Amino acid sequence: MDDKATRFRALHEGPGAFILPNPWDAGTARIFAALGYPALATTSAGMAFSNGVRDGDTGRDAMLAHCALIVAATALPVSADLENGFGDAPEAVAETIRAAARTGLAGGSIEDHTGRPDAPIYDLSLAVERIAAAAEARRGLAGDFVLTARAENFLWGRPDLDDTIRRLQAFEAAGADVLYAPGLPDIAAVRTVCSAVSRPVNVVIGIGSARFTRDELSKAGVRRISIGSSLARLAYGSIARAARAMAREGRFDFLDEAMGFAEIEAFFTPFEGQKR
Repeated sequence: MDDKATRFRALHEGPGAFILPNPWDAGTARIFAALGYPALATTSAGMAFSNGVRDGDTGRDAMLAHCALIVAATALPVSADLENGFGDAPEAVAETIRAAARTGLAGGSIEDHTGRPDAPIYDLSLAVERIAAAAEARRGLAGDFVLTARAENFLWGRPDLDDTIRRLQAFEAAGADVLYAPGLPDIAAVRTVCSAVSRPVNVVIGIGSARFTRDELSKAGVRRISIGSSLARLAYGSIARAARAMAREGRFDFLDEAMGFAEIEAFFTPFEGQKR
């Protein structure tokens, strides 16, 4: 159980669902670790915002360099948002999985979103080939790696639950370890997805108007709850509101909610094995 990926895989065995928070820099990773979360996941949007660019505008090398910083920040397993694998071809996805494992990541997700507005979702056959190539690359690694496959229909104007389930079932058959359909509209849809597959299901909080609790999701069959960019958007929203108040009104009321130095620095106590 010393291997991070092995520990990460074991978290999906339940019972119930565990929460997988999404840091966007080393500081937020350290905070989540200090609060007792068992694992972390990167957020491509949070990372992009921290670099002053839009989500999807970061290449693979820069993304993996960011992931390496998150991995080094704590002793926890880290799973990465690997977007569409940084290429359409199955071979490109396979190479992304191998490169991700070299950074020390315990897992990563591959989505079926193309990045093209005119055709946002890969055809099913190609989407399955891409997950199969990722699974084959994972089997060739020296250590474990938890592969998550994402069906993105509900994020890109295709709210088709039946097709989403077909895709998740095909991804399971292709070798995915965890299945993930972001943007499911209600708990009934979550329950239907969980009952349609035999692998652990991830649900993200913060997309659309649906709001679920951990207990509700656990009862529906979910094994992992991620936060995506929600906490990053909360932080950036708070900063923007405070900055607007300073600029427009010359007010500094936000200081009443600012965390003190001592409380912040308490999160950053060096952990065993941390490089100095």
